Amino acid sequence: MEKETKADEEEQTQVINPWEVSAKGKIDYDKLIDQFGCQRLDQSFVDRVHRLTNRIPHIFLRRNVFFAHRDLNEILDAYERGEKFYLYTGRGPSSEALHLGHLVPFMFTKYLQEAFKVPLVIQLTDDEKCMWKNLTVEESKRLARENAKDIIACGFDVSRTFIFSDFDYVGGAFYENMVKVAKCVTYNKVVGIFGFTGEDHIGKISFPPVQAVPSFPSSFPHLFSGKDKLRCLIPCAIDQDPYFRMTRDVAPRLGYNKPALIESLFFPALQGQTGKMSASDANSAIYVTDSQKAIKEKVNRYAFSGGQDSIENHRKYGANLEVDIPFKYLSFFLEDDEELEHIRKEYGSGRMLTGEVKKRLIEVLTGIVERHRAARAAVTDEMVDAFMAVRPLPNMFA
Repeated sequence: MEKETKADEEEQTQVINPWEVSAKGKIDYDKLIDQFGCQRLDQSFVDRVHRLTNRIPHIFLRRNVFFAHRDLNEILDAYERGEKFYLYTGRGPSSEALHLGHLVPFMFTKYLQEAFKVPLVIQLTDDEKCMWKNLTVEESKRLARENAKDIIACGFDVSRTFIFSDFDYVGGAFYENMVKVAKCVTYNKVVGIFGFTGEDHIGKISFPPVQAVPSFPSSFPHLFSGKDKLRCLIPCAIDQDPYFRMTRDVAPRLGYNKPALIESLFFPALQGQTGKMSASDANSAIYVTDSQKAIKEKVNRYAFSGGQDSIENHRKYGANLEVDIPFKYLSFFLEDDEELEHIRKEYGSGRMLTGEVKKRLIEVLTGIVERHRAARAAVTDEMVDAFMAVRPLPNMFA
């Protein structure tokens, strides 16, 4: 089996799994790559995507926000031969509103869908959040639909996109694949991958196949009937990797291709890079529902600065860009490469002050949030029904 994380092999200076992201200090992504056994995504992949799609790569690719992969080369090889693939990503609906960290995979997935002209399935794991967050079934289902509106507001193409919630869709061929996966994974193996303990209820232990099988095309007979060898590419944050290490081990035994992954860094909390934005701490995150005033207050009050403790020292030594959150956020969302490089040089040398960088960040984030809020306001219940309808997508590869 592919390399698994062994919690007892080394001191736990960082904990990265689908349910917890924390570190003593900065998250060590090189160490994560070694632990998980994935590969670093280098410039050759960015250049190849540019050539194959004939469009400028997304800033998340150009700036290594999506920094690791599994078998992306095989997806690109197949695409170059004229073979198609489909995209699969998801969201665990545990809160009313999404924060900017939640939007990162959807913004990138929308780019991939447009660039490669391929279909997309989006899983809403309302069942998972019901079990992990102690939500009622009814509340989990309601949050799934609310979150679907935010996802649709990102601009996905309804003629290529199927959004489904587990509570509504699981059954039939999807459930058959779940059972096949479950039979292939021992209790000891799932404990080794996910770290379950004797205190966890059996719902948690039985959940991983639910997230695994959307990467098998036969789970969607209304979309991919007779296309069992269709490849799947999964854009996700790297904390989701354990699910798909398990899936990739099982897939060939069931006659499917291993799903490929393209994995992102975490969008850091305002307070620093020891974790990711959390829906459980409102002051760690910028929400798509935040007003311009709230964004300004959060950035000015909570965004951790790498600037020096006095203007004199700052002019002399410059900002530490490795820990500066305003600059990190700009590297995620400021579209203009030249402007970002200008800020990097001026702020890093001390010629630009923290207040100036935060002011620019507030402008950028306010623009993103206001555009998203307007797009979401235009999403109706009928639009949600259309995206979630079980239907063929006759033009999904057009």
